[in-house]
Formats: sequence, C-alpha cells, structure tokens
Amino acid sequence: MPGPGETRLPVTCAIIARDEEDRIGRCIASVIDLVDDVVVVDSGSLDRTVAVAQEFGARVFHNQWPGYGPQKRFAEDQARNDWILSLDADEWLPPETQAEIASYFGGGRLSGRDGVYFRIPTVYPGKEKPRPFAGYHAHVRLYDRRRRRIPDSLVHDAIDYDPKTMFEARHPIHHQSIRSLAHLVEKNVAYFHLQAVEAPRSKLATLPRLLVEPLAVFLKYYVLRRHFTGGLFGLRYALTIAQLRTYRLAVLAGFFRERTEAARRTLGAGPVAEPSGDAP
Repeated sequence: MPGPGETRLPVTCAIIARDEEDRIGRCIASVIDLVDDVVVVDSGSLDRTVAVAQEFGARVFHNQWPGYGPQKRFAEDQARNDWILSLDADEWLPPETQAEIASYFGGGRLSGRDGVYFRIPTVYPGKEKPRPFAGYHAHVRLYDRRRRRIPDSLVHDAIDYDPKTMFEARHPIHHQSIRSLAHLVEKNVAYFHLQAVEAPRSKLATLPRLLVEPLAVFLKYYVLRRHFTGGLFGLRYALTIAQLRTYRLAVLAGFFRERTEAARRTLGAGPVAEPSGDAP
C-alpha cells in the first residue's frame, strides 16, 4: 500500500451501514491510507455510526433504505472515482490484501479489466482472523463502475464474475458478519422477510423441502464449509443455520405474513439489517 507521502489509489471505498458504531471504524481504518475516497451511506443509524465514520475520515451520506442493490448503487453514485471497492461495515482488508490491491494500480494489472473477485472468509465473534480451513463466499468487490454496476435488486447485491474480464485476488477480505448467534438469527430473519417481498413462493413448491433441506444445510455448513474446525461454537453455528433454513422456507411459503408486510413497509422508511455472509 502507499507509504507516507505517497499518493493514495484513485479508488472510492463504498460502504453501506446502519447501527455499526462498533465495527465501521475497523473497516474504514483498513482502507483510509490506501484509497483517496471513502463513502459511507447511512440509512438511519440510532447509534454513533455517522460520527465514527466521520472521525475516521469518510464522507457520509444519508439515504432512506431502498433495499440492498439500490442502496449500494446510491453509494456508487456518490463516488469521486470510477474504480469502486465495495465493502460492508463488518468487513476489513488485512495488510496483505491492502498491499495486493495497491500493486494492481502500480503494475497495470487492471488494464482492460472490469473487476477483481475476492474470497471472503467468516471470522467468528471475538476473533481477529478466520478459523483454520475456514469456508468462504466470494464476490467481485473491486470494479470499474463504467463497466459494471451493482444489480438493482432488493436482496441481491453481487456482480456476476466474468473470467474473461476479471481475475481472482490471492488474498482475502475478512468478514465478521455476526456479533453473536442471536445476532445471526436476527439478521437473517429480517432478510428472509425481505426476500418474501421480492420473490414469494407457493406452499406446494416450498413445504416439501422442509423434509430434507434443514439436515442437508447442517451437513453443508458443518462438513463442507468446515465449521467443525470451529469447535463447539462451530457446531452451534451450523445447527443455528439449519434451524434458520426451516424458518426461511416457512416465510417464503407465506407463513408469518404480518412480519413480511412489516418488511415491505420498511422500504423507503427505514433500514433492514444486512444478512450474514453465510445466509442459509
């Protein structure tokens, strides 16, 4: 990354946030000496998120909650640069990733490219780095907004990876998506109701899945995503995710309609918590 006195990268780090005073500082601190512009779009925080973001050097904008894609597109529109580094408030760049991104701009690696794809492993609450052999999800997080944009969707905010015009970074972005298992449940339940607003399903198509999917999801997370390396917390995590899958299927089938209608009313009037990176 740029050293003292060196020019920061012509990149805008775009962050959407709500009630993230305990985490957004770490996110901004990991990029503030790397890029020359940090934009935070706040959707109605009741804590010190805005003040903390400003203290760390970000430009802060308010926008009522329109859904994930539209909110991130709003953040793109506030950027001073065409290259966007899109981070969530609960994510941060470790030093090796900062250095790798800096090397792209010094070595012409991005010439003719649309974006860069990053592995994003989950860091457990109270930890500073991922568990051994941690599973991960992966997304395009560094991209040229002249060529690519975040989808205009309530719940989908991922840019499709194109191997012809993009490449995968060697180093990851760290993600501490939850503060506790109770927070995991809270975030995903709110997200499921927003999904039901955008894409409701029929009971006939959804209810039979309850017979097999919760167990399959537990095995997927505990074994394939290797939460077994996380000890007792990893076991509890996988069990919670499986239980959440049961709830999600019920919501999409039309149960809990009052909560789904409440989620509909939040659009334009207030924020909905971002989902876990391991959303089931």
